Formats: sequence, structure tokens, C-alpha cells
Amino acid sequence: MTIDWLVTIVGAIVIVLAIKAWVVNPYRIPSSSMEPTLHCARPGPDCEASYSDRVLACRFCYRFWSPRRDDIIVFETPKLAALRCGAGGTFVKRVIGLPGDTWEEREGYVYIDGKRLNEPYIKPDRRDDRTIAPEVIPKDHYFMMGDNRQSSCDSRSWGTVPKKNLIGKVFATYWPPNRISIQ
Repeated sequence: MTIDWLVTIVGAIVIVLAIKAWVVNPYRIPSSSMEPTLHCARPGPDCEASYSDRVLACRFCYRFWSPRRDDIIVFETPKLAALRCGAGGTFVKRVIGLPGDTWEEREGYVYIDGKRLNEPYIKPDRRDDRTIAPEVIPKDHYFMMGDNRQSSCDSRSWGTVPKKNLIGKVFATYWPPNRISIQ
């Protein structure tokens, strides 16, 4: 009887860990870089909510298809992020530039291959006024940016993200209850 319970409990733990490792994993939004799309908790600077959003990321999706522009992705930052942002590790940002694109920023507006990108998720008061020269995104790399451009340390600071660093596509917000949604 005790052996049966032990095997059941160990089996359940193994299943949960396998799901987290290969299928879906939860993440918390710790900073305001994705405001207003994904909220962080006050009293953090620029945070709009009382609770940080919790999201789910599909860890196997990019084995079957490539990231698309505007996908919100969980990824491991390049080493330069820790140096330039004071933080590294796992970030959540939006894919703005794809491999082979020419990315640039003019007075706070993003241009891809010379055409202004439509970004309805950016509030005017969250846009910055930077101008950055055109940059061609290398093969198997992605240009990531936060939706709160004034408070986002992103690919503009630390460069593109290699495909091998992508963890998964954010597909749902599950907390707090009033923010539950599917992306």
C-alpha cells in the first residue's frame, strides 16, 4: 500500500516536471517593459496593476514553426543584457525583427525594411524618441522590444537574440483572474 502511494506521488511529480520542461511553463512579469500589454505590480516604476500578470509559454511551439513578428516570447537574454541592463536571465518581450529584416528606429517609430511598422499595442506616452541607424538582423536571430519603449532594456541595448535562446511563445495570461486571456 505504501509503495503504491509512493509510486503514484513520484509519478505525478515526474509528469508535472516533464510538462514544465517540454510543454508549458508559467512566468511572472516582473518589470514594466511590456506595459500595458502585460502588467507588473505597483509600486514598481511605470507598473499599472496591483498584481503582476502570470503567463504561460508554449515550450515546444517553435519546434514546429518559426516565431512571427508581434509574438510575445520568453527567452534567455544574451550575456550583454546583464551588463547593459543590470539584469539578465529570462525575459519576456515582443518579436519585432525577423532574420534578414532591416530594422531601424526613427524618432521612436520602428521601421522594417524601410516601412513603418504598425504597432497598435504601443501607447503614445510609452514611446521613446530614439533614432537608431538601420541594422540587418542575422540569420537565426530575432530583434526583441518591450511595449513600454521608455522603460524597456531590449535588443536596442544588447543586440539580437539567437533562436537557440528562445524558450517559448506566450499564449495565455492566467493571473490575476480579471486578466485571463489567450494571446
